[in-house]
Amino acid sequence: MRLQKVYLHHSSLFSLTSASLPPPFLSLKESLGLRRSSSSIHFLRHHSKLSTLGANSVETSMAASRFQRLVPINSMASENGGRGSGCNGSVSSSLPNSLSEDDALEVRYRLPPPEIKDIVDTPPLPALSFSPQRDKILFLKRRALPPLADLARPEEKLAGIRIDGQCNTRSRMSFYTGIGIHQLKEDGTLGPEKEVHGLPDGAKINFVNWSNNGQYVSFSVRLEEDEDSSSGKLRVWVADVETGKARPLFQSPDIWLNAVFENFVWIDDTTLLACTIPLSRGKPPKKPLVPSGPKVQSNEQQNVVQVRTYQDLLKDEYDADLFDYYATTQLVLASLDGTVEAIGPLAVYTSIDPSPDQKYILITSIHRPYSYTVPCGRFPKKVDLWTTDGKYVRELCDLPLAEDIPIAFNSVRKGMRSINWRADKPSSLYWVETQDDGDAKVEVSPRDIIYTQPAEPQDAVEPEVLHKLDLRYGGISWCDDSLALVYESWYKTRRIRTWVISPGSKDVAPRILFDRSSEDVYSDPGSPMLRRTHAGTYVIAKVKKENDEGTYILLNGSGATPEGNIPFLDLFEINSGIKERIWESDKEKYYETVVALMSDQNDEDLDIDQLKILTSKESKTENTQYYLQSWPEKKVSQITDFPHPYPQLAALQKEMIRYQRNDGVQLTATLYLPPGYDSSKDGPLPCLVWSYPGEFKSKDAAGQVHGSPNEFPGIGPTSALLFAILSGPTIPIIGEGEEEANDRYMEQLVASAEAAVEEVIRRGVAHPSKIAVGGHSYGAFMTANLLAHAPHLFCCGIARSGAYNRTLTPFGFQHEDRTLWEATNTYVEMSPFMSANKIKKPILLIHGEEDNNPGTLTMQSDRFFNALKGHGALCRLVVLPYESHGYAARESIMHVLWETDRWLQKYCVSNSSDVNENIDTSKEDEVKDLNTPESKAVAAGGGGSAETDNEPEGLHSRWRLMNKIQQEH
Repeated sequence: MRLQKVYLHHSSLFSLTSASLPPPFLSLKESLGLRRSSSSIHFLRHHSKLSTLGANSVETSMAASRFQRLVPINSMASENGGRGSGCNGSVSSSLPNSLSEDDALEVRYRLPPPEIKDIVDTPPLPALSFSPQRDKILFLKRRALPPLADLARPEEKLAGIRIDGQCNTRSRMSFYTGIGIHQLKEDGTLGPEKEVHGLPDGAKINFVNWSNNGQYVSFSVRLEEDEDSSSGKLRVWVADVETGKARPLFQSPDIWLNAVFENFVWIDDTTLLACTIPLSRGKPPKKPLVPSGPKVQSNEQQNVVQVRTYQDLLKDEYDADLFDYYATTQLVLASLDGTVEAIGPLAVYTSIDPSPDQKYILITSIHRPYSYTVPCGRFPKKVDLWTTDGKYVRELCDLPLAEDIPIAFNSVRKGMRSINWRADKPSSLYWVETQDDGDAKVEVSPRDIIYTQPAEPQDAVEPEVLHKLDLRYGGISWCDDSLALVYESWYKTRRIRTWVISPGSKDVAPRILFDRSSEDVYSDPGSPMLRRTHAGTYVIAKVKKENDEGTYILLNGSGATPEGNIPFLDLFEINSGIKERIWESDKEKYYETVVALMSDQNDEDLDIDQLKILTSKESKTENTQYYLQSWPEKKVSQITDFPHPYPQLAALQKEMIRYQRNDGVQLTATLYLPPGYDSSKDGPLPCLVWSYPGEFKSKDAAGQVHGSPNEFPGIGPTSALLFAILSGPTIPIIGEGEEEANDRYMEQLVASAEAAVEEVIRRGVAHPSKIAVGGHSYGAFMTANLLAHAPHLFCCGIARSGAYNRTLTPFGFQHEDRTLWEATNTYVEMSPFMSANKIKKPILLIHGEEDNNPGTLTMQSDRFFNALKGHGALCRLVVLPYESHGYAARESIMHVLWETDRWLQKYCVSNSSDVNENIDTSKEDEVKDLNTPESKAVAAGGGGSAETDNEPEGLHSRWRLMNKIQQEH
């Protein structure tokens, strides 16, 4: 069990501060910090000890790096204000407001001031992993953020994935630098740390996995390779938990791990099944100098094949050969006594899953013919059953190439899917088969059927129908023959249902336990808590009460309320539906969550009086710590005592606020203000709106509150920037009934932005002529649209890794599943590329050169920049070498901070234009633009001048920052 706090804010509003008037610019030398999370990062701005906090968002499908630490690279001199040079280029910490335009265009990496850099470089906290017996904890020490040199390692882009050929694994992996072992005592305290030792110097660790008996830990190790050597490949190591001594699993130096897909799993307490590089493999195939023929794709069968804009696909037969070269695996059984046995043929194995009783292995592989239009997840797939000693038992399915899955949400692959072991049985399989050919647009009942079957059925025994579903299958939580929970959902209606079934009793009819909207977070009853079995699987934990014959389970919920999330743990009687709340977060000061059961070592029902849970606890000013809570006294023992990583953030003001859009939709945000700041005395501040739109089917759902005002503002390595006052302003795009959300995208986008701006102005915390807008990915798309269609609100914008021309994503984007030809006006009207001539405010575009996110090709920013420049817009394009959709290298992150600060200093903080004049000019430009043919489609979608009808009040408020704050702080 690995613990990692994940923040999922999708939007935020930032405030810029100035120490005095004059000077006109803020210096980042007085900046202090930022917030890190898997998908959002919050920064602190400080000048003369006047601080503010904010949040940055990226999409939830991008890679996470919340706890990583940034390491100085080639910048010893530059970090003292000079310039350093090296293989990664130059680094400079020159002040952005002192730069000429030529200086700003100079090609070198920049550093933000030391205070910001030091916060970014703060050492990360370790990840935690508990033993199966819950008596030991691993502290996995996190690797620093990589230098650009790591991202620059050669990688092969094949079949929708990126492969580090030298390492023979996925590229851009994160590694741990060490493992510490702690004994968890009965009283809930930790024993002294025991370091895993015996590893080579500089070892990088990944894929950490406990043996089922908790006596050993297996993991992969990579060493820094020498040029033209194989030392950079991964080896499998095993550590004895009692002694901490680590050693290689394979005695032979020629056996290396192949981790392109799977890596290794424990078969039993002394044996691992590992994916290895075939010993017979030679050098990679060479690309022919002269092709054998043209590249040909054909649809002479006239199949309907609609796919989204996937990247890194195979391009030709050479790519297919290269994919086979790196992905082909030899499976080996390796015992701790040194015995190694190769099993099975060479193949591209994508999954190896031992049965709970350790007798069988579910083996999944992919094979030719490959495709040039879809990633490897849709390649022909074969699922076989083997014994654990490598003997073939039977084929479960061999699915053909799936290029023709419809783009409509809830469409799936034809044939058997979701093939898994039942967690409550020794070796029973279950799977799902669609009845609508995988097409969500086909009306049929049932839509999905769940089947189950023993691993080795008797002759002529057909699979048993377990349950039939009219919505799309969404998973099963197993308990035993008397109880399992089956989930189904439908995206179009946002409907989600939970069924209670009795897998071993055909005479017990299934019944619906919960039937609700997935958007209605207030009605979420929670999810069943799972206990670990002796076989290492997880099943629903049944709880027994003295002298009570009821069937009780534990429901762990986020507890969304109009006041914010108040997580809970309910004792739930499955037959009557009666709930008893046995634990709830302290809603006044803290944000607490239930992380896991800690009293699940026995394969039997849990006694309520012996219940033990692991919880996390944090507040606005206290970082996350972990606790053990034991029944019946509910005694609480603190396990961790991590120091506050950023004491500079401890005195921030934080408030969850509510306001209303002009159509009555309730909106929310989290307001951050500097220590001691008082808007009535100190006046309004410059402000940056950083957000990310979301789609909803109802106004009520769109207005519900997400998150907690008591969450700790953690810190991360990337941001949009540095002076925040509002985090998470909701930008709901609602399509009720038969209406599609995007049919009124522009109208609702502008209305949401106006509501956020009006609220911070009404509160007196934001200066109306110094409000910028920004976002990442779909938030960048939002940013460009707001600058085009709501210029009266914003003075400038920052758009990172966005898509701006929806005709380049013709088969759907985000949550739009209509094609360009089915919804032409929507695609055109929503594309800020089509309104490039209307963008008059400064816009900064940032994009990773190797962006692999579907839809946000780097070309999107290139072409949008050229369109803007072609109309004389004030714009800047920054392309980050080697970076993907989310930015990872220290040099890149520091440079993004520098670029953003420079932009905001120059075009927001120092903006002295008259707001009314800007509005009048914007209105005139809107009228002129509406007379042009290319603007008529946009105007028809609410993108003309209609957004200026509701001007924010208080536009004449003057920005002032009181000397009193400087003196007090």
